[in-house]
Amino acid sequence: MLKMVAFLAPVVTLVAIIALAVAGSFFTASPVFILLYVLAIALAIGARRAFPPGTFRAGPPPAAQALIRRGPYRFVRHPMYSAALLLVWSAIGAHLTLWAIGLGVVVTGAVVGRVVWEEKLLRATFPDYAEYARSTRALIPYLV
Repeated sequence: MLKMVAFLAPVVTLVAIIALAVAGSFFTASPVFILLYVLAIALAIGARRAFPPGTFRAGPPPAAQALIRRGPYRFVRHPMYSAALLLVWSAIGAHLTLWAIGLGVVVTGAVVGRVVWEEKLLRATFPDYAEYARSTRALIPYLV
């Protein structure tokens, strides 16, 4: 079950972002939410740029690749997922509705499932991952 959730998480997240866009949830005059959108996009770009050229993958890295600890990976172990959650919840906050909150809960559950699955793979792949996990939060710096 966890493996299925892990594979569906990117699809669920993309569908949610599209649904929120179609519903107009990303359109706001609020500088706070616009700033949150920009931060989410900057975090995603920073996480992508932390990888050496030609080594970025959508899933966990192969064993031959080194564990990434630079850029946003210094603060959180899964900055791409953090960025996706920040983007989704910012859009929900900009136009708060019950269906959007439900959508956010589903996306959060899928992302957490993906993180749990990926953590198992990373611990099995990298001997120093346990130490990295002890010193770096999974999704939110200094909290989670």
